[in-house]
Amino acid sequence: MQRAGHRRAPTWWPAPGAPGWGALQATHDEITGLPNRRLLLTRLRAALAADVACGLVLLDLDGFKTVNDTFGHDTGNVLLAHVGRVLAGLDGSVEVAARLSGDEFALLVRGDRDETAAAARAAYRTIGATRIDLDSGTVTVTASVGYTHTHDPQASPRQLLAEADVAMYEAKRSRTGVHGHHPLAAPGRRSRDRH
Repeated sequence: MQRAGHRRAPTWWPAPGAPGWGALQATHDEITGLPNRRLLLTRLRAALAADVACGLVLLDLDGFKTVNDTFGHDTGNVLLAHVGRVLAGLDGSVEVAARLSGDEFALLVRGDRDETAAAARAAYRTIGATRIDLDSGTVTVTASVGYTHTHDPQASPRQLLAEADVAMYEAKRSRTGVHGHHPLAAPGRRSRDRH
């Protein structure tokens, strides 16, 4: 369990102006220490160009706004950092765990559709086990998780983000927790256009 406290960068995060600070800031998230959207997309493009099977998992924390509104942003940041550590520690074929923005995270998975689905389910279960102790009680969190998979070098990062996004919002809408993109299914509608 994690104890809520003040927001701080990961212990390995260099001080502003230190060697490597600028490069790290450009490619990593300061709260979680995870790669950011820019680095995730760079790695995703490389995986597609290498013509290897890969998958993309998108996660959105359910009830995160309530945590921020009820307990404050410091607690929200502690929660984000904890989720980041949990995702970075996933075993298997997860190549990159990244924080995209707000309470949205992504996993780049190298492997087949089954490995991508397994990574999505593992992320869902692991986040669901997250607990943060506060003086006023314990904060728990769940996630809505969507995923897609390809072995098509012509696929674009934008396409994979859109497919995983539709699947994630279907998981949220249906309250199933995890939902995979199925190319033969009727096209879904995203709740918002973010990519």
